[in-house]
Amino acid sequence: MHYRNGREAKNGDKIIQLTSSGPAKIVSFGVLHDATPGNDYCNGSIAAPVQQSGACMCDCIHVDDLAIILAEKGLDKRPAGK
Repeated sequence: MHYRNGREAKNGDKIIQLTSSGPAKIVSFGVLHDATPGNDYCNGSIAAPVQQSGACMCDCIHVDDLAIILAEKGLDKRPAGK
């Protein structure tokens, strides 16, 4: 199991889910669980946080700016199926 950028995926990882088509946008975030090895598509679930936390703006990034960074790195497109 691997993320869009090739990093190995593991249950318990804190993750951000991006759109599967069109410009890269965040559609969900949380903790990966119930994922099984051997499949990078439609595998696992995301447990969303249930608590609210404070935010220091100097530690945050706007989703539109993240989309630009992803495009610059070539990570704005979903990998082709295997």
